Amino acid sequence: MLLAVLLCAGLCTGVGAGCSERVVIDPTSPVAGWPAHGGDLGGLRYSPLTQITPANVASLQEVWTYRHGDFSDGSGDVARTSFPVTPIVANDTLYFCTGFMRVIALDPETGAERWTFDPGLRASRGEGPYPLTCRGVTYWEDPEAEDTAVCARRIFHGTRDSELIALDADTGLPCAEFGSEGRVALREGIGDDVPAWEYYPTSPPVVARDVVAIGALVADSLRVDAPAGVVRGFDARTGALRWAWDPVPPGWRSKPSQGGRRYASGTPNVWAPMSADEERGLVFVPTGNPSPDSYGGQRDGIDYYGSSTVALDAETGELVWHFQSVHHDVWDYDVGSQPTLFQIEGVGGGAPAVAQATKMGHVFLLDRETGEPLYPVEERPVPQDGVPGETLSPTQPFPTHPPPLHPTEVTSDSAWGFTPIDEADCREKILRYRSEGIFTPPSLQGSLQYPGSAGGMNWGGVSVDPVRGVLYTNQTRSAAVVQLIPREDFAALDPSSATYPNELYPMTGTPYGVKRFPLLSSFGAPCLAPPWGTLTAVDLATGQVLWESTLGTTRDQAPFPLWFELGAPNLGGSIVTAGGVVFIGATTEKTFRAFDARTGDEIWSRRLPYTANSTPISYRLRPDGRQFVVIAAGGHGWSQPGDAVVAFALPGAR
Repeated sequence: MLLAVLLCAGLCTGVGAGCSERVVIDPTSPVAGWPAHGGDLGGLRYSPLTQITPANVASLQEVWTYRHGDFSDGSGDVARTSFPVTPIVANDTLYFCTGFMRVIALDPETGAERWTFDPGLRASRGEGPYPLTCRGVTYWEDPEAEDTAVCARRIFHGTRDSELIALDADTGLPCAEFGSEGRVALREGIGDDVPAWEYYPTSPPVVARDVVAIGALVADSLRVDAPAGVVRGFDARTGALRWAWDPVPPGWRSKPSQGGRRYASGTPNVWAPMSADEERGLVFVPTGNPSPDSYGGQRDGIDYYGSSTVALDAETGELVWHFQSVHHDVWDYDVGSQPTLFQIEGVGGGAPAVAQATKMGHVFLLDRETGEPLYPVEERPVPQDGVPGETLSPTQPFPTHPPPLHPTEVTSDSAWGFTPIDEADCREKILRYRSEGIFTPPSLQGSLQYPGSAGGMNWGGVSVDPVRGVLYTNQTRSAAVVQLIPREDFAALDPSSATYPNELYPMTGTPYGVKRFPLLSSFGAPCLAPPWGTLTAVDLATGQVLWESTLGTTRDQAPFPLWFELGAPNLGGSIVTAGGVVFIGATTEKTFRAFDARTGDEIWSRRLPYTANSTPISYRLRPDGRQFVVIAAGGHGWSQPGDAVVAFALPGAR
């Protein structure tokens, strides 16, 4: 009996695990890759695979791990890295990028390395507020090329050196006819005075109608004349510039070009993943807020396209429509998640649609062709009386279907603690700051922001089961304090001394600097009642929440035995499979989880070498093959950097 128990323990891990059950291969069940960042061009994050189910997921085993070694803890003069990448699987190959912008190709079933490409990153020093980050690469097949032609299949990749690179997907060699020996410079027209760390792409480009569209991160809250948030489209074959969408208001009078700047300064940037509708020739662009983030008194209307979902013509870059989820955004509630395209009978009359998740916990369901809301969106009055010089929007849009998914009220009664001591500390802090619910404007005394600027929902976005009509989303529930500091007082502070999550930004060119930090107790825990991380399922037809589960524990943040199931802050996303399983990492602990898509029960978990602040993928490449689930684990700004790509599958075929 003891021997049987030990053998069983060696085969099984996770919540509710029994002895491992070897998978029975059904050659008629679906086969699918993961050819795009969001699973498909529309970002559904849905897999049609059915081999892994709630009944057998407890038998999932680690089948291979690849360690790329391309990471840094930020010591010395080299920048810290993070590894939030979502790999793709196309061309029977798994592709991903590292923090130092290497592109790596693996055998998807064994993890064996096929090729690597090193761009020779120049901007790798430890400058700027962010770690070196690459969220993914993009695959494209040239429909006009011979199958055996060089670069008939390409990988597109944006780097911290602000280059768009095209590689042969079979060999990893640069495509010589693309730009200059496979590279296109993205800094052209951005400005000669812009340091490398202030402007560069972190999310993968998107390809539609043979045009590669790409935006870029612009560092937050540094100055009024920040680099332009322009989105550009390049010919997928030659790298020639096809169009540039400069997000300035209609009729805007651009200032004369100076210092190498061709595009307007301070416009909303596009750092998050885009999506596309190849059939309609549309690219869907999630925009950030204009610079600087927390004070808009000098924007002069340039936030017309800020914090919006924008549809552009893929071939010309012309504006088709836009929908703004925050007016005159001074909360850093930029749209950080990929627009998700779906069409489901019974949702919005069955119209082709876009689901846009936001940091506020709002999900807007929009008509894909017009941008009009599929269900009523209410303009509701919000707090006013900002700092001197500020002019706030009197109302903000609130969705009604689904209604807001994140609580917003913080009062002294909201204070929470493990003991009366830290609860009293939290109550005193809450009373110290201005708190009038969501959209409380930044103030001189300090304002409570709930959700904080990290969300709610963030770049992990949502996953959608188009068959059941259910949307899944993870959220962080933690408040922050935002305080504007008059320029003469800010001059005595040293922004370089602040480390995340305690932030200090100059907002040069305005009357204020800004200080932002999480609302934590004297014990270092969030001051509001848990759960601090959630996973939620929403019926898209009714708009109602089907279930909400706690996501994460205090493990890896608190010493043993203080590991409580209170939820955890999270960055990264979920996927859902036709087999009825939702997979997600995302939290501040080194754990990968599976949930029953129908009930929200946690049904499997596995420890990882690092936190997995990324989005998993799933694929099955052969009728006689297994379904794999793969996740990148390599930390983010809040956790230890690392380099692991980990694959799971059911035990080998019987």
